[in-house]
Amino acid sequence: MTNEVRNLAFHDEFITAQLIDNPCDYHVKDGVVINLSPAPMITGTDHPAIVPAWKSTWLKGGVIKSGERAAVIKVVKRTNLGGVGLRDWDWLGNRIRSFPRDTPLYISPQDHIGSVVTDPFVFTNERRDSTAPQEFDLKLNLWWSPGDTDCFIHNEHPFLEVHTQIHGLGRMQKFATRDGSTLYEDVLMPAGYSHDPFCRVTGENEWTYPWHRYYADTDSVWLAIELHPRG
Repeated sequence: MTNEVRNLAFHDEFITAQLIDNPCDYHVKDGVVINLSPAPMITGTDHPAIVPAWKSTWLKGGVIKSGERAAVIKVVKRTNLGGVGLRDWDWLGNRIRSFPRDTPLYISPQDHIGSVVTDPFVFTNERRDSTAPQEFDLKLNLWWSPGDTDCFIHNEHPFLEVHTQIHGLGRMQKFATRDGSTLYEDVLMPAGYSHDPFCRVTGENEWTYPWHRYYADTDSVWLAIELHPRG
């Protein structure tokens, strides 16, 4: 069935967020469109364009011509957007004891949107052809921080992940050690942009991340896309 639409767990009066399964000639009024599949997504009509796997674009009166699964997300109310902590979002320090007490980083409810089959080496761009596909649970959540927030240098994730900027301007950064002075790569994240995966496959259901962090240059909302191995 085409164009199966539902609201994501973090959809509210401030941020509209829909999941579309099997989009076909699906009209998008205005929003960041994320391709949540390992297959290309086609947009446009007279001049079709390709949105690669796990990448994104911003459509305004545009059309998703075809695809497997997509999300459309937009901040529609900016006034008091930072009140996420008074809604059903959670301050990360409530979950991680070692998290800096003075860092205003908030996480939305997480949405488990189903399963996806992909080769982790293809996901990380370490090879082109899929030779060892496996099944993953696909989960989404949003993050919010005010401008000039250091969102904590870390390197541990038991899943594959990428991020899409939804609102504001931020950056994904890599470090040689857990020290901000060792920055060696700075990936600018304007609204509508998805970065390439930072991790590398190092074994069966094992991936290694560099020391990295998100840094919010302005008040920012960004999407985390997580692929959790099954079994």
